[in-house]
Amino acid sequence: MEHVRIHEVGPRDGLQNEKGVISVARKVALIEALAATGLSDIEVGSFVSPRWVPQMADTDAVMAALPEVAGLTYAVLVPNLRGWDGFVAAGGLKKSYDIAVFISASEGFSQSNLNCSVNESIDRLGPVVEAAASAGVAVRGYVSCIVECPFDGLTSPQQVADVIASLRALAPMPVSLGDTLGRAFPEQIAAMLEAVVPVVPPTELAGHFHDTGGHALQNIEVALEMGLRAFDSAVGGLGGCPYAPGAPGNVATEDVLELMDRLGYHTGVDRALIAQAAQMAKDMR
Repeated sequence: MEHVRIHEVGPRDGLQNEKGVISVARKVALIEALAATGLSDIEVGSFVSPRWVPQMADTDAVMAALPEVAGLTYAVLVPNLRGWDGFVAAGGLKKSYDIAVFISASEGFSQSNLNCSVNESIDRLGPVVEAAASAGVAVRGYVSCIVECPFDGLTSPQQVADVIASLRALAPMPVSLGDTLGRAFPEQIAAMLEAVVPVVPPTELAGHFHDTGGHALQNIEVALEMGLRAFDSAVGGLGGCPYAPGAPGNVATEDVLELMDRLGYHTGVDRALIAQAAQMAKDMR
C-alpha cells in the first residue's frame, strides 16, 4: 500500500482568515489534538506582519506552548528575514521545526500580496533560504495561483513551471502547488502538472487545493495519477487566503483521508481522532 503524506495546514492557513480573536490556548489545544492523530506535518503559524494577518500575531506564544512529539514536524511560514528573526527568537531552532516560504505564479497576486514582482519576491527569499540552510532548517516552498489569479485571470502552465524553476534555483526545496481560488477543474490541474513535472519530480510536489468550486477531491485524484504523494489540507475545511476574494476554504482533512482510504492509500492518520479535531476547528469559526 502506497503512502500519502498529509500536511495539516489548518492552524495556519485555516485560522489566519478567521475574523474573531482565537486565544493561544485554543490554538494550542487544536494543534495538540491534531498531533495525537498520527499526522507527521502540522503548520502552526506564521511570522508575517501582524498588521496584515493579525490572527497570526501570537505565533511565538503558540510555539512556546507546543510540546515535542516524536515523528511530528511543526512548520511556520517565514516570508522574509524579519520573519526569520522572529522564528529564531521564538525558539524555532531548538525544536523540530521547518519553515515555509511563498511566492505567486502570477504578477497581479504577487503585487497585491507581497507588493513586488514575482522575480523580486524570489530574490527577497534568497537570504531566508541561505539562513535556513546554515541553521539546518528544512524549507518548503508554496506557489500560489497555479491555475487562476483573482487579478490576472488564468495562469499558464508554463508560467507556473518557470516560476517553480526559479524558486528551486535558490535550493532544491519541495514545492506545494496552490489552487488559491479553488476553482480549478481536473483538466486544468493535469495541464499544469504536465508542464511542472519535467521541472520538479512529482515526489517533491504537493497539492494544495481550496474547494470553492467543489473539485478539490477530483483534483487530488488527478494529481495522484500524475505521481504526487503529498497533499495539504485543513481540518474542518478551515480557512482560505485573505488576499484572494472568493476563496473561503481549504479542502477538509477528513475528506482527504476518506478519499485516500477509498483509493487504497496509506496515510497513518486516525480518522476518528481527526473527526474530533474537525469539530474543535469548526467551533472556532
